[in-house]
Order: sequence, then C-alpha cells, then structure tokens
Amino acid sequence: MPTAILEAASLTRTHPTAAGPLTVLDNVTFSIPEGQTCAITGPSGSGKTTLLGLCAGLDLPSAGFIRLAGHDIGALDEDARARLRNDLIGFVFQNFQLLPALTAFENVLVPLELRGGKIERSHARSLLEKVGLGHRLDHFPIQLSGGEQQRVALARAFIHAPRILFADEPTGNLDADSRAMVEDMLFALNREAGTTLVIVTHDAGLAGRASREIQLRGGHITADKSR
Repeated sequence: MPTAILEAASLTRTHPTAAGPLTVLDNVTFSIPEGQTCAITGPSGSGKTTLLGLCAGLDLPSAGFIRLAGHDIGALDEDARARLRNDLIGFVFQNFQLLPALTAFENVLVPLELRGGKIERSHARSLLEKVGLGHRLDHFPIQLSGGEQQRVALARAFIHAPRILFADEPTGNLDADSRAMVEDMLFALNREAGTTLVIVTHDAGLAGRASREIQLRGGHITADKSR
C-alpha cells in the first residue's frame, strides 16, 4: 500500500455568524495515498472548497488536523506553510489566476521563481508545447481564450514537479470543447509526472476519470468509493 501523502483526521471547520457558529465541515477523516487521483464532489455548500483549502494549508481547521507529506500543517506558522506549498503543491483554479502583466511563458515560471534557485526555462517551453501553446509563449492572458489560459495554468501547476496537485473546479469556466481538452491534458500530465491529484468538481464526467471519489454533503463524507 503506498504511503499516504495527505491525511485528514476529525477535520472540523466552523465560521462565526450573527446566528451563531456555522459548521462547514464536521469530523471529516480520510487519507490519500501517494500517486492516487481523487475527486471530491458534492452539491454547492457541501464543504468541498473549504476542505481543499484546509488540505493545502490555505486555511486552518477549527479542530482536527491535516498532515501533508508527514508535516502537521497546523503546527507550522504561516511562512512555513507557504514554503511547504511552494515545495510540494501545485494549484489549478477555476478562474485560472494568471498574472495579467506576465506572458504565458512568464506565468509558467512563477512557481520556480518563488522557490529560488536554478530556473529551467527549457522545461517551461516544453510544458507549454505539451499543452499545445508552444506558439503562444509571448502572449498575455488577455490575448488568450479561457481554454488557453487554463492550459497555461496546467503547465504552471506542473513546472516544479509537485508531489500533490489541487484542482478547484478546473473546467468550471470552460465550454465543452475546451473542457474536454483541459481534462485530457490534466490527466496526461499527471500520469507522466506521477503526481497525486485531488480535484474538487461538480462535473460527474470529470469526477469519473479519477480512481477515487469522496462525496460530501452538509460537511460530512457520505460516500468514499474507488474505481
């Protein structure tokens, strides 16, 4: 059995409201082995995006803990969590999150620049060629379609060889053709890199391509099935 790269134990997240505490996640426990592809699904408000943010160390739980590659995220300060993300994690977001003042090529290099050290520019070119954008290196995000922007985001997510990649509704803003292309490229790049992939999605077709699906409803896990 592969070693778990991600472990969540008794994970709870509450938010204060005028009416009292609102529980978004309630006693969620699971682990994800290294190299697995896992979809987290459920209706709006079920806690999917909150769970992803906790797993990536973007937020902290109200109770319970997250262990990522052996590191207890809650025991780290903000700077240490940021370093852990830079070292281990890749991200793909629904709204692409490209930097508008940078070209496609420069956007892909951002994770390497954040880490410091040697920057392999040839690897960035190679990744952009793999996602079909070798001819668009010098284009800015505003000059690219939504599907092209998300393909740049895919190349950026894999540039530093992350051990785990979190994708939050990666095809949610795309038309059908772009959605199919991005899905294919996401899984192809992931197979090649051997990265653990965690996808938050409403898309049953996309979820069905993962080897495992964790279903949430009302902040609870209601199903956890492998394919």
